[in-house]
Amino acid sequence: MNLIIQATRAIDVVHLDHLSMLIQPHGCEQIGEHAWCFREAREHTGISAYCLANQLDYGFVPRGRSLSDFGLVVMDMDSTLITIECIDEIADMHGLKPQVAMITEAAMRGEMEFSESLRRRVALLQGLDEQALQRVYDERLEISPGAEIMLDRLKAHGIRTLLVSGGFRFFTERLKTRLGLDYACANTLEIANGKLTGRLAGPIVDAQGKADWLIKVRNGLQNRSAKVIAIGDGANDLNMMAQADISIAYHAKPIVRSQADYSFNFVGLDGLVNLLAG
Repeated sequence: MNLIIQATRAIDVVHLDHLSMLIQPHGCEQIGEHAWCFREAREHTGISAYCLANQLDYGFVPRGRSLSDFGLVVMDMDSTLITIECIDEIADMHGLKPQVAMITEAAMRGEMEFSESLRRRVALLQGLDEQALQRVYDERLEISPGAEIMLDRLKAHGIRTLLVSGGFRFFTERLKTRLGLDYACANTLEIANGKLTGRLAGPIVDAQGKADWLIKVRNGLQNRSAKVIAIGDGANDLNMMAQADISIAYHAKPIVRSQADYSFNFVGLDGLVNLLAG
């Protein structure tokens, strides 16, 4: 196994030396500006705590595994591909962000069933002018660090991308066009006379809905044997992550980190490029 170490800044030699002492690798080489690969490293119980304490992300990866082994990357939207929770920011336009954010956090931690939490949050938005959605997109939505680097590399490898969200189509469709994603799905807010009704139109894309979309798109690929990577941050991502060949918890809740194959606690989404450099 190779050990990949990443950070948001240059990694001090003292950290490299300490890790080398623990894992006794056959070699160590820099694979990115802030990323190193320890070749044929042995696993050690002290790695996790040391890396967390020093703001390093790490992953043990089979030697030779690379992005070219995969055919599809599935990612969550809110707090994953983008830095915000769209529904919280919409609620802020209505003076209700604290109330909605509290429900969002509970759902993402797995303390509340997602569909119920979404209905409750959307109901609080009743009467809000639909222009608030565009304002959130224009004024508050930001792409997560490293996302565009990751997407460019995925395109270079011919890897398809699916954005699947418990959020709203208003945002996923715009991001699909803006970033050149292959597929996108999300929930639809009901709007009447230019106002949000406080209801959703159509079936809810919940945790199982995300998993179903992953399976649907994977089965529709020409290369049906293509492996899948799933990236998410909340409890409603766990079903889809369980369907993937590799799951990545991105700046995620503890329940997600505990079940994912890898966690990016500090680096951006371009950490995927370094993790699977081959």
